[in-house]
Amino acid sequence: MKQYHKIQTVYFRDPENNHKTLLEGTWAKPEFELLKDIDWICTEKIDGTNIRIMWDGENVRFGGKTDNAQIPTILIEALQDTFTNEIMKECFSDSDNVCLYGEGYGKKIQKGGNYLSDRADFILFDVKVGDWWLTREANEDIATKLNIGVVPIIGTWKLEEAIEYVKNGFKSTIAENKEYLAEGLIMKPVTELFNRKGERVITKIKHKDFSK
Repeated sequence: MKQYHKIQTVYFRDPENNHKTLLEGTWAKPEFELLKDIDWICTEKIDGTNIRIMWDGENVRFGGKTDNAQIPTILIEALQDTFTNEIMKECFSDSDNVCLYGEGYGKKIQKGGNYLSDRADFILFDVKVGDWWLTREANEDIATKLNIGVVPIIGTWKLEEAIEYVKNGFKSTIAENKEYLAEGLIMKPVTELFNRKGERVITKIKHKDFSK
């Protein structure tokens, strides 16, 4: 199953400081500017490692962001316990080309000790069956069936409202450390959209993008 696509930051980065901060107001893609005043679903961006759970109808496989990415042992063990062939077959009895995309997070992963101090886990953010990206409602249903987490919706806002929310900083809604600032937001239009190249309209913004 294909690697997860790149998510473009909402604004261009500033070349004057080696791209460390953003050129605020300079949209990275024309569709962001065109659609800035529609409603976008904004979910918490989790600081972890990209994980793929792939199901071919008979066997489950695990992958990182790339096919050569190394998955921490503590996370592999958690994935093996959660996504068995039996569980996946029960959940996807009529499908043989499924990929769950999510974030591996927690102990020993990035700054994941703030999320989970004693273990690692997987949290779902997208599901693709064949050529179809599933809706948020379908993702939540799958998460319930598999007894896994799904990235929380923080709000439904216009793009500039979401950017301002991240700029001001907000506390992570899933971290054990209740003072831990969330990494940022992932934003998708309420109705899934694609540009003329067939790319999903999706963007992100991180709190650290505004640090000088």
